[in-house]
Amino acid sequence: MNSRRTFLKNLGLATAGLTMAPSLDLFAAKKSWFEISLAQWSLHKTLFKGDLKNIDFPELAAKKFGIYGVEYVNQFFKDKAKDMTYLKDLNHRAKDNGVKNVLIMVDGEGNLGDADEAKRKEAVENHYKWIDAAAFLGCGAIRVNAAGKGTPEEVKNQVVHSLSTLADYGKKAKINVIVENHGGISSHGDWLSDVLKAVGKKNCGSLPDFGNFYEYDRYQGVIDLMPYAKGVSAKTHDFDASGNETKVDYARMMKIVKDAGFRGYVGIEYEGSNLSEVDGIIASKKLLEKFKSL
Repeated sequence: MNSRRTFLKNLGLATAGLTMAPSLDLFAAKKSWFEISLAQWSLHKTLFKGDLKNIDFPELAAKKFGIYGVEYVNQFFKDKAKDMTYLKDLNHRAKDNGVKNVLIMVDGEGNLGDADEAKRKEAVENHYKWIDAAAFLGCGAIRVNAAGKGTPEEVKNQVVHSLSTLADYGKKAKINVIVENHGGISSHGDWLSDVLKAVGKKNCGSLPDFGNFYEYDRYQGVIDLMPYAKGVSAKTHDFDASGNETKVDYARMMKIVKDAGFRGYVGIEYEGSNLSEVDGIIASKKLLEKFKSL
């Protein structure tokens, strides 16, 4: 009888140990080659309406969608970049829900390719506070835009200067500065890859978005940008009866991503209107999960 009690006690301790350390190799599930994160822009209508606050985003991602990586958009907490009380609260809420803060998407801080040197430098300096905020939140990156007026070569030269400065600033805090194909000349994969090659810094890379190439071939664009990718933005709009995206061949796109050797977060960015934001995120997650064993 005593031996049985000892066995059961030891079994209980062993079970408790497994609960505390689920990563033991013997029992660990095979890890996928990518993790799914949720881009906050997927809920921009809800946020703009005031039905969701930025501070509650990590909890919603975890509890509503079972997604444990989040990508913030700075315009939803525009005045909070230096508010340490707010950022501490946001950090706690993420950690309490087992959520990883992945990146901050930065818009509205000036053009990094501005032809006016004073304005360009001001734009660069405007991004510093978001690098600091990202570092405090434990993010790996900020996403910036490569915008400006002039010829492609002129804009390239200005953007290279700006990205180089930001990458140097971000290096101290171990923050990557990543550029999305986000309209204008930046939506040409060859141009943006040339920019990143010219910058030539390990912590300056790309965030290929499946949907923002416009007149440039989207598959070629992702091929162009994957050598520099620090993340991937999985844009979705509409789905067919089988759950496939109607504008993007996800099987082809995800193969491009994997074949490039990518390992990291693939962020859901639902922008459709036929499904609600909640249903669109759920459909996007189901679609991405098909490729976890690719």
